[in-house]
Amino acid sequence: MRKKKIGLAMHFVTIIITILIVLFVIYGFKENIFHSDDGLIHFIESCGIVAPIIFIFIQIIQVIFPIIPGGASCLAGVIAFGAFYGFIYNYIGLCLGSICSFFLAKIYGNKLIEFLFKKDTIDKYLIYVKSNKFKKVFIWGIILPGAPDDLLCYMAGFSKMNFWTFFYTIILAKPITLIFYSLFKDYFPPFN
Repeated sequence: MRKKKIGLAMHFVTIIITILIVLFVIYGFKENIFHSDDGLIHFIESCGIVAPIIFIFIQIIQVIFPIIPGGASCLAGVIAFGAFYGFIYNYIGLCLGSICSFFLAKIYGNKLIEFLFKKDTIDKYLIYVKSNKFKKVFIWGIILPGAPDDLLCYMAGFSKMNFWTFFYTIILAKPITLIFYSLFKDYFPPFN
């Protein structure tokens, strides 16, 4: 009985969080936050002292609902907060979003993934989920910039990969990509 109540509570929390995220996404599109890096940076800078929390929330959302390219939001964080803090806020948001995606896939399965991603992209990586190569593909997908890491986090949720393998891969591999975005600003003059 207790396990059933906990499951029901988790379901309720997931629904509430999903509603809040959808409302924020609607607000973001209405206010042109997601239409360009400049819109996102301007929005972040206008948030004042709570800007880091808002940005982390945006990063969580962009992993769960991939509405803006992850690279663009990572770069926006570095531009808005600087290389060090941009790295930290990106890292926290992306790791939390990835963990949420993993569990959402465990709960809702393939239907959610089909709603969020293109069928041809799903099919391309689904082959690996059914093979023993998925772990390797997942690790490289998290490390390499431009790889569909959001999709791979969802796919990890319904693959044979256990949570701790997923968790340690995200925690240890995600910084490699984020360092690239943090250094990008310093080595390319238009972003200084």
